[in-house]
Amino acid sequence: MKLLFAKGPSINTRFLVAVLLSIALLVIDQSSARLANMRAMLSILLYPILYAVNLPSEFFNEINGSVSAYVDLKAEVGKLKEQQFVSDTRLLKFEALEKENIRLRSLLESSYNIGEELMVAEILSVNLSPIDHVVLVNKGSRFGLHIKQPVLDTQGVIGQVIRTLPLNSEIMLITDPNHAIPVQVNRNGLRTIAVGSGHLNRLVLPFLPNNADIKKGDLLITSGLGGTFPQGYPVAVVDDFQVQPNKQFAYISATPKAALDKIREVLIVWNDAKSISLSLPLSIPPTLDGEVLAPVTPVAPVNDQNLKPVEQNSPQAFDQLPKAAMQQGVGNINKVLTTPTTGSEQMGDEGE
Repeated sequence: MKLLFAKGPSINTRFLVAVLLSIALLVIDQSSARLANMRAMLSILLYPILYAVNLPSEFFNEINGSVSAYVDLKAEVGKLKEQQFVSDTRLLKFEALEKENIRLRSLLESSYNIGEELMVAEILSVNLSPIDHVVLVNKGSRFGLHIKQPVLDTQGVIGQVIRTLPLNSEIMLITDPNHAIPVQVNRNGLRTIAVGSGHLNRLVLPFLPNNADIKKGDLLITSGLGGTFPQGYPVAVVDDFQVQPNKQFAYISATPKAALDKIREVLIVWNDAKSISLSLPLSIPPTLDGEVLAPVTPVAPVNDQNLKPVEQNSPQAFDQLPKAAMQQGVGNINKVLTTPTTGSEQMGDEGE
């Protein structure tokens, strides 16, 4: 009868044989190359098994890496989108700042070219109703602004100050129907008056006859008459000239040089002319030898039958100066004329 479970060598015996066989193979492999071909064949045979064993772990690692990379990329894309949004917003601000910088540079260059005392003001609000063309700026009387002060931009005349407050001022544009500015044609010096039409892009010249020497494209500049606007600033360019045979004057319109609907900053101008107070004494400059003559001071006239008492330093006092003051001025002039000349001056006269 055959036994179901045959009894063989023990486990210890089998382990000992395996160890001895392994040692023998190691010694043979180190001492000779006889087992190289066998190792190569075994590696080829065992490669599919090793690949199949490692496939689940590699697949899991690949899936885990892909998911992690997707999550990281998604988070990075979100951050980049936020940064792009912030950058685009800042770029818009930088673009506005760039344009503002260009405007301020052009204003600064204009201030150097004009050669007069200027101040840059920013527009706060605009009232462009058909009745009033008025803007409000952020400079007022505490900055020295006063009424009837001319206002420009980099292209030409804008208007004039009509009201000053401590912190802001109102400027009437040249297109206001109530505004008129003395101008002249730059080509031939023809003088006239430009009146606001109520439209931001048009001025009218209502006081030129049909045979006036003016044509389309002529540049109109300030004439300096009236004392408000200095001479030479560009105002407008003639864009229409229509002869009206049945009327005394022609229809002439012009386009303002300044972009009145786009201005953000303006230039407020101070004229070089300064008023002289009547209360200050009139003085005669020093003579050649350095002696300062006595000033001629207005004196109140003596009451007489033909003269009425007037206040000192008033305009009437200058019209009715007494003879004593006039004689004093004549004496000062005679003193200048009778001053002896120096030796060098006499030698020069003799040489001549």
